Amino acid sequence: MRGRHVDSYSMYKRGTRDHVINTYDYDKEQVRLLSGVGKDIGNPSWKRSFPYILLAALSSFLFGYHLGVVNETLESMSHDLGFHGDTMAEGLVVSTCLGGAFVGSLFSGSIADGVGRRRAFQLCALPLIIGSSMSATAKNLWGMLLGRLFVGTGMGIGPPVAALYVAEVSPAYVRGTYGSCSQLATCLGLMGALFIGFPAKQIEGWWRMCFWASVAPAALLTVFMEFSVESPHWLFKRGRGADAEAEFEKLLGGPYVKGAMAELSKSQRGDEADTVKLSELFYGHHRKVVFMGSSLFALQQLSGINAVFYFSSTVFKSAGVPSESANICVGIANLLGSLFALVSMDKLGRKALLIASFSGMAVAMTIQATSASSLVSGSSVIYLSVGGMLLFVLTFAMGAGPVPGLLLSEMFPSRVRAKAMSICMAVHWMINSLVGLLFLRLLELLGPLVLNTIFATFCLLAVIFVKKNVLETKGKSLQDIEIALLPPV
Repeated sequence: MRGRHVDSYSMYKRGTRDHVINTYDYDKEQVRLLSGVGKDIGNPSWKRSFPYILLAALSSFLFGYHLGVVNETLESMSHDLGFHGDTMAEGLVVSTCLGGAFVGSLFSGSIADGVGRRRAFQLCALPLIIGSSMSATAKNLWGMLLGRLFVGTGMGIGPPVAALYVAEVSPAYVRGTYGSCSQLATCLGLMGALFIGFPAKQIEGWWRMCFWASVAPAALLTVFMEFSVESPHWLFKRGRGADAEAEFEKLLGGPYVKGAMAELSKSQRGDEADTVKLSELFYGHHRKVVFMGSSLFALQQLSGINAVFYFSSTVFKSAGVPSESANICVGIANLLGSLFALVSMDKLGRKALLIASFSGMAVAMTIQATSASSLVSGSSVIYLSVGGMLLFVLTFAMGAGPVPGLLLSEMFPSRVRAKAMSICMAVHWMINSLVGLLFLRLLELLGPLVLNTIFATFCLLAVIFVKKNVLETKGKSLQDIEIALLPPV
């Protein structure tokens, strides 16, 4: 079924525009059923596609794991590798990974379009396996940094590919729920790294086991992705109509295949295999959507989320709470918010969750700023600081965390989806790195009151931006979204 023979659907795809439209009109009822509004056979079963979503979520789990693996292990690692007390070296262990992620995200679109989504997952897992092994066996700082660079490259490839894959294999009526699975998996990865890292301060060399532990899920991703479905959208775009039909049958069931193929023809007219030039994304008619996506990721990072994660231990420590308990509290808040997004994404919609999330984050940052002012004193400072921080993490995980990746993979047209996502993720990593680099310096110069007020302002700007620019995509097919954003000229 994966051959490249010419089938009847491929001939149909190469036909005239009138023939495409007439065929689509003939299959209109099937399209309605796929979109979830039919009355005869209803929606396709979510159980068919769910195992493939779980497999793709492994990449998000690894992403979260590698984000958090150095939190509990950095101290013991620095002792063993001879850079304890060198804050620059400790910072490099973290920032090298971010630099690798920036590079990986730049190439993620070309990889996903060039070899397909399944192979892109496998190529994402390869540097994760190599980098983790290098980190686990490192004898000095340079060995650790090289391993973290490899890991970062895989981390940069994984999230955009996962967002593409989830958007393209999910039935429209559960696409939001499936998209939230990625955020939930990231949260579980963070918590997994936290719990595995607890013994690192008591058991000599345990930090090496923490890196070895991540090799197994990466290897599972590589092996099982070989048996997973390929994105029908990518296959159709490559002119492999028969293969796309076969994959739709696995994902949706036989009765929905014809409608799904007709739905693809609404926006894809046979020119999708053309090379996408960067000028099209920055200056062409796609520039508005790319600007919207890049701005959304920039505002997500400028909200101060990574600064909050970085500073959480210090705030809890001032309240007399041990770092392990502090990390558990932050992890629970993150998990609860992710679960809320999971059950609400396809009920409340993407736009509503974004507005509510950024609004809640603005309130939480305002509480944090108030705790640093002269308006409060004594134990109230601690309660407001801790409460504001946990509220911020909770509300972030409810919308601002999971929604942008899913939303943008839905909004970008199929022809440019992979490369546009890579640009937006590169912006994400660039702002992420800048916030991490400048946060402590700005905190020293401006103080927590002014800095938290700035973060709260960015959250409010995000609310305004979402209200004015973001299209609600709940329950809509990817082709309907594309047509709504880019009407035919």
